Amino acid sequence: MNTAQAKRVLETALLCSTQPVTVRDMRVLFDDALGTDTLKTLLEELQLDWAERGLELVSVATGWRFQSRPELRSYLDKLNPEKPPKYTRAVMETLAIIAYRQPVTRGDMEDIRGVTINTQILKQLEDRGWVEVIGHRESVGRPGLYATTRHFLDDLGIASLDQLPLMPSVDSQAAALASLNTPEADTSQATLSLEDALEETEAAAGAAAEPEASDSVPTISSPEQPEGHSHE
Repeated sequence: MNTAQAKRVLETALLCSTQPVTVRDMRVLFDDALGTDTLKTLLEELQLDWAERGLELVSVATGWRFQSRPELRSYLDKLNPEKPPKYTRAVMETLAIIAYRQPVTRGDMEDIRGVTINTQILKQLEDRGWVEVIGHRESVGRPGLYATTRHFLDDLGIASLDQLPLMPSVDSQAAALASLNTPEADTSQATLSLEDALEETEAAAGAAAEPEASDSVPTISSPEQPEGHSHE
């Protein structure tokens, strides 16, 4: 099989898949006749081939996928007018703490935010598939250790935690997460965004019984570089 044919097979598989495709699965397409380095070269060529088109080929945490370009969102939204769910500041700050400081316990989050973390906030993040308990700290009560998932990275359109922008405070970290694009797995749909996530709703905050502390979020003077690990 020549290069042109291999690229055609690879392109078709990526366009038809509803989930990111791993390099391992790509090798299966060619009965392991093509090595990892060759496949990566073909993927880079495909990225160039699609550079001027409405879709782009990107590498995310769980593999490679085609997705709509962010600048076309306003047009695609007309076909898919449903807006992504809005999240309160408390939810986004909790997510930011987990993303930037993982693995962390609920107690760690409360120490950083300075307020009690409502159980519903963690449940909302778990239900969304963005965080999970990956173990337990060997201390009194063996509290659960929370970390982000590969699905979280996929939704942000990044391949690893190293790609998260470094920010000095929980508030700015939450805003940074809100500014990243979050493509849906179904790449035929518009690229969604979390840009509306920081719009607080008093009703939602009251329902969660979560005391807001937007003016008292402690500053993290020197955030650690996020580790590049993810969890299935």
